[in-house]
Amino acid sequence: MTQTPDAPQTPGEAAATDASLQLPDAASVPTPDPQRTLASTAAETTDENPWPLSYFANNLKSHIERVSNTWVEGQLIEVNHRRGSVFATMRDLEEEASLSLAIWGNVAGSLETRPEVGQRVVARIKPNFWLKTGRLSMHVTDMKPVGEGELLLRLEKLRRALAAEGLFAPERKKPIPFLPQRIGLITGAHSDAEKDVLRNAELRWPAVEFEVRHVAVQGTRNVPEVLAALEDLDADPRVDVIVIARGGGSLEDLLGFSDERIIRAVAAAQTPVVSAIGHENDRPILDDVADLRASTPTDAAKRIIPDVAVEKATILEGLARIDAAIHTMLARARTDLADRRSRPVLQNPERMVEERRNELSHWEGRLELSTRGALTHSRQEITHLLDRVRSLSPQKTLERGYSVLQDSATGRVIMNTGQAPEGAELTARLSDGILTLTSRGARN
Repeated sequence: MTQTPDAPQTPGEAAATDASLQLPDAASVPTPDPQRTLASTAAETTDENPWPLSYFANNLKSHIERVSNTWVEGQLIEVNHRRGSVFATMRDLEEEASLSLAIWGNVAGSLETRPEVGQRVVARIKPNFWLKTGRLSMHVTDMKPVGEGELLLRLEKLRRALAAEGLFAPERKKPIPFLPQRIGLITGAHSDAEKDVLRNAELRWPAVEFEVRHVAVQGTRNVPEVLAALEDLDADPRVDVIVIARGGGSLEDLLGFSDERIIRAVAAAQTPVVSAIGHENDRPILDDVADLRASTPTDAAKRIIPDVAVEKATILEGLARIDAAIHTMLARARTDLADRRSRPVLQNPERMVEERRNELSHWEGRLELSTRGALTHSRQEITHLLDRVRSLSPQKTLERGYSVLQDSATGRVIMNTGQAPEGAELTARLSDGILTLTSRGARN
């Protein structure tokens, strides 16, 4: 049996450990020597009054075997079929912890499937302590393989829970740089995935640089090593993008890349992460949280690294289009310039001045005619008005034979006979002079 001190314990192991902390009184186990008084508890033993080894072993066996049947999950890493019975070693799925299993013939014959190395199983076990060898073994009373259907249900449940937290939301995904200068690569040592990424990347862009971190891509070391590599590369400011790559495998082989710890670490990473796990049909949860999902390691190199030949061709095509556009623009400018130079106004500039001079003379003539017409019309109006004024003046009236009779003394105009009594001195204003008159009085 191999077990690390800090390995997590199953419920059965925890119960066994708790039970062994306080051993019972001497009354529960037969005393080897009736004449000898033994310490009632393990804490009371001393170097002068120790327990016999058999007494301690019997106490230990009694407590270990009190542990109830416990269902545990793990992977079979060693299987030995011997005369109908099976002796195996089960390893924890994540930690470096293992237990020896004994499946007696009556139980082994009733199992659904024959135990094989690499199987992921759940087993109902009962601890047993062998007194003669001091060996702890687990008796299996039932064992069931964990099928892909159950694994898929667990993964789907975890996938939905993480999606509900928003870890897969498109707005969380970081853009991949167009031309990363340094790429972090997390993959298995000397693996086909590593070769595919490096070879295709160098073929597409020979100047690209890599920071490679070799990790276990399956098994118990897979998750902690991937987490450590991801943390290391994410802290490196020179790394522009991180690729996690692995070749294809079974569902169990790829389980580490659906581990919740890796998923949350990728979601929290500051550097864009590319998932390149397995083949097109493989879909670990890492694909959902990654900023970019590549169907294969080869596809990852193609997705994040531009092809230098294609980029050169694109640049040359762009230069050719720019050159053609410049030539077209110059040709149009030449045509436009020639068209402008061929216009009469540019061939004979004086003509434009002459046209404007003629146009000015024309308007000057019209202005002069208009001014003369206006003056003539004004003169005629003035003459007509003068004639009207003259026709209405007192002088004209006098010229028609009329006269204005005034009192010589006062100058008052005589309007009626009452104003000119007999003997009054009067003045008669005619058209050509004045007459002095003496009134002889009014007559009927």
